[in-house]
Amino acid sequence: MNFAEIKELITMIDKSSLKEFSLKMDNANIAMSKNNGMTPNVNQGSNTSESYRETLEHAVLPSAIQAPITIIPQEEKPVNKGGNIVAAPIVGMFYGRPAPNKPNFKSVGDRVEVGDVLCIIEAMKVMNEVTSKFSGVIEEIMVDNEAEVEFNQPLFRIV
Repeated sequence: MNFAEIKELITMIDKSSLKEFSLKMDNANIAMSKNNGMTPNVNQGSNTSESYRETLEHAVLPSAIQAPITIIPQEEKPVNKGGNIVAAPIVGMFYGRPAPNKPNFKSVGDRVEVGDVLCIIEAMKVMNEVTSKFSGVIEEIMVDNEAEVEFNQPLFRIV
């Protein structure tokens, strides 16, 4: 969708009776609202996508654009950078250091050997050490300290 098409869409929505509109496309999410921060009253029994379509089909294009627009870029697809990935063995809270006043177990650029402790994942008040299954150099730490991690989420990239 190019800028001219977005402008035309804004114009159509502005002159329509719609209070909120959202559109998801290949590389952008567009959300517009004329509610001034108020939550709309939506009739759960109505087919809202059909009423949106009908309103857009009969919209009259004005000369001025007044509706706000928010364009939310979609996440970029991850690029395979190579190396070995150490993933989270459990769901929990990621800690890169043994205690708040201690240095990190490992940092980017550090050499690691098989069995070296890389981090701790706290699950149900139990501190679980995550060890390296690879020897090499830490190229990337893919999680922020004290972030929640999911099972099998990439944590470290070792080359």
